[in-house]
Amino acid sequence: MPAMRSSVRPTTSRSLVVGLACIGILAAITTIAQRYGFSSLAVDRGALASWLAGDGLYAYRAAGSQLGTALPPPAALLVAPAAVLPLAVAGWALALAGVAALSLALIVLAGPVARRYGRRRWPVVLAAGALALTVEPVRAALGLGTLDLLAFGLVTADIVGLRRGAWALRRARWWPRRQAAAAPPPRLRRIWAEGRWAGAGIGLATALTVSPVFFIAYLAVTKQWRAALTAIGTTLTVAAGALLLAPHETAAWVGEVLWRIDRSGPIDAPANQSLAGVLARLYDSASTPLLLWLSFAMLLVAVGLIRARSAHADGDEVTAFTLVGLTAAIVGPVTGTQELMWMLPVVLILVDAAARRQASARRPLPGRPRHPGAGLAAAAVLTYLLVVLAPMGNLTDPLSGNSYALALIVLVNTLPWRPGAAPAVPSDPWVTRRPAAIPPPREPLVRGS
Repeated sequence: MPAMRSSVRPTTSRSLVVGLACIGILAAITTIAQRYGFSSLAVDRGALASWLAGDGLYAYRAAGSQLGTALPPPAALLVAPAAVLPLAVAGWALALAGVAALSLALIVLAGPVARRYGRRRWPVVLAAGALALTVEPVRAALGLGTLDLLAFGLVTADIVGLRRGAWALRRARWWPRRQAAAAPPPRLRRIWAEGRWAGAGIGLATALTVSPVFFIAYLAVTKQWRAALTAIGTTLTVAAGALLLAPHETAAWVGEVLWRIDRSGPIDAPANQSLAGVLARLYDSASTPLLLWLSFAMLLVAVGLIRARSAHADGDEVTAFTLVGLTAAIVGPVTGTQELMWMLPVVLILVDAAARRQASARRPLPGRPRHPGAGLAAAAVLTYLLVVLAPMGNLTDPLSGNSYALALIVLVNTLPWRPGAAPAVPSDPWVTRRPAAIPPPREPLVRGS
């Protein structure tokens, strides 16, 4: 009997935690929906209804706001059922799909960190999910009814594929005879186990929201050619499917809509936290100074990709992806708060870096800081408060009105990476790797990492 009780209690407590989590998610979506009203989805839904009625998808303008949809044709086909569903039903369906994508992304991002410190994965992931539901990018994506959480989940899934590919290559180099003697597994299982599908998530996300194209550039810069070609092939395949199903809308998107830098909204809108939006507000203009924006944007792209390549070379693929996501957000022409999803792993990276520094300096030594990692922990707290409070509404103060954009610029240039934390390169000591382009932070590894 005692053994039976001990086996029942964990199951009961786990069911209770899952039930409370579901109730909390439903309550959070309800509150967020009341605040944002699925307003972006309402515009997209009107455009889709107009398209199904025989009018052009991008010719639609909402009454009053005169806004139109900026969905690429593949995304429009994905969201097309919303045109025949009530707005609340379509919004809830998209929100639940977004929460599922966020949960899977947090398992990928927070799970390895918990395991490295000897913690159980699920409590850490649940805590991270509860905190994630309070930040503005997640609130805006759920409340506005956009696909940004789905794109975030798709891109994050490719980190798993790259890790699996690195593990498979390492096993093949360590145990070549055993690999040769073993019976080959089924093809689909081998594709999954060896991470050969890496890049498919980025390709799908690029077809749906365009901005993940920066991740394809990152894969090329880091010479992860298989993943890069998979991403390009996936994007082209999805685009070809959209061309067959919606040729006129695809031609309109490629020929006109894609090249309008204000396709997602006004450049000078307070919600636009990109570099172009900051310059437009500083110049008090409805458009951004094009040459100045392109010059600074190219500089930020170079810095972001170089630092991402260095993080990749030092075995921190999560930080590398995060740097690319932050770079894409700051250099895009219009970046709403719902597109700042890569601020979530920023907090996780800063907390982990602070914990690693604290764990590696347990003995006080002359010249060593008394509280190592305190600065990184403070940066994590400030970043979290920034994405929770969302102070962009104060237009009279340029600092708070452009707070997200300024934070993105600072993070692209200063976000630390954690050597060996989440490698997507072979960690074989007998394999020579090219050193990082930028020297890694002076941070000893935590035992077991």
